[in-house]
Amino acid sequence: MRLSELMRLEIISSQDGVSLGTVGGSDLVIDSSTGKVVSLVIRERRGLSIIPKRPRELVIPWRAVKIIGPDVLIVDIPPSNTL
Repeated sequence: MRLSELMRLEIISSQDGVSLGTVGGSDLVIDSSTGKVVSLVIRERRGLSIIPKRPRELVIPWRAVKIIGPDVLIVDIPPSNTL
C-alpha cells in the first residue's frame, strides 16, 4: 500500500465502532533505526471555539492495528481511550 493510499484511510475503533479520524489527520511515529511505524498519534477534533483549549492526544500503538482495508484502518483499543 502506498503512503498516499494509507493517508486516506479512516481510523475506526473495533470496540465501539467510533471513527477516530483519518490517518492523514494524524501523525505517524516511525522508528528511525528500523523504518517501522511505532504508533499513530491522533489529536482531538475541535469545533469552533473562542477559548483556546489544550489539545488532547490519543496514541495508538501500531500493534493495535488489526485490519488495513481499502477504506478503513481498524484498531483495537478500549472505548475509554477514545477522544
